[in-house]
Amino acid sequence: MTAGMLIVGAGECGARAAFTLRERGYDGPVTLVGDEPHLPYERPPLSKEAMVSEAEPAPKFIGDGEHFASRRIACVTGTSAVAIDRAARRVTLADGKALPYDKLLLTTGAMPRKLPLPGADNARCAYLRTHDDALRIRGALKAGSHVAILGGGFIGLEIAASARKRGASVTVIEALPRILTRGVPEAIAQIVDARHRREGVTLACGKAVLALRETASGIEIALADGSTVAADLLIIGIGAVPVTDLAQQAGLAIENGIAVDAQLRTSDPGIYAAGDCCSFPLAVYGGRRVRLECWRNALDQGALAARNMLGAGENASAVPWFWSDQYDLTLQIAGLPDEGTQAVRRDLSEDAFILFHLADDGRLVAASGIARGNAVAKDIRLAEMLIAKGARPDPAALAQPDVKLRSLLAA
Repeated sequence: MTAGMLIVGAGECGARAAFTLRERGYDGPVTLVGDEPHLPYERPPLSKEAMVSEAEPAPKFIGDGEHFASRRIACVTGTSAVAIDRAARRVTLADGKALPYDKLLLTTGAMPRKLPLPGADNARCAYLRTHDDALRIRGALKAGSHVAILGGGFIGLEIAASARKRGASVTVIEALPRILTRGVPEAIAQIVDARHRREGVTLACGKAVLALRETASGIEIALADGSTVAADLLIIGIGAVPVTDLAQQAGLAIENGIAVDAQLRTSDPGIYAAGDCCSFPLAVYGGRRVRLECWRNALDQGALAARNMLGAGENASAVPWFWSDQYDLTLQIAGLPDEGTQAVRRDLSEDAFILFHLADDGRLVAASGIARGNAVAKDIRLAEMLIAKGARPDPAALAQPDVKLRSLLAA
């Protein structure tokens, strides 16, 4: 087999890289390897549309077989890569086949963090990563059922909103004092908290899980305060860990994921990594090494890695951007709020506002907004551009909704 560009990890990031290679004129072999039986599909719908659609959903494919074939992208599905021979530039698959490469891109993503308790892998517990996981959870979301969700982050709360739409009763268990502690300001988390409670979700914050016990009808969750929660299914959403086994076994540097430089090269210059599986230095924050688990980053880095595999020499420069839809609320965050030391609030309407996060030197480093629908989307996008420029906008102007952010960007 002729060597070419090999991509291990057939999600959004890997697919975007494959398409970008062709868009940039690369004419050699492009092979995409994935351990799921499906062609690459989008993951954000798994906690939302896939849960609430009337008919059982199919994956939201990034392209069908003809789409990949027309671009001469070979998709190897249903098998995982098990070893990288860096000297021979060859990857061995679980089925025994070996694929040569000129350059290799790892887009292996992240896996749900496992709950380290006996019983967390029994039939009454579920994790969400794949389309098949979503179908399994969806089957438990119905009127009269009770699901418990461990973890008050984006995934857990999106599933909670979907479960309520399907008529299931929901208890969210969060060990920390409030929901959305990771990167979401408390003022915004309070809005989300209130909305879930209005929708009938029980939020049990500040409660650690001590033990799990499978029962004849479901699962019993023992909490540290002595109380118990009985549910038909426990959905565990306590974060994600980067998939690094393949890279680690090959001797690549690991640091909160596969460590890459600003051009997404690993410690082996012939191997790149992108998306949820890698950590990289971000110039807009002084070279701070970050690992981002978000849809936009997967798209951006898949394309960037492909361009750099072809010699573009571009550095990662995109400002992080996250979003979450729950009920009719949309939460959007540009940048990294923990880089800020003060926040300026801009009220857009009764139920929509943005917090602008400023560093000590006055630089805008993040913006966090919440509203019904997309009411904050335009301003968050403009804030993203201000962050990228290293702008130091007047805090008084940021607080005034009649001062257009576009005028601050021009200034």
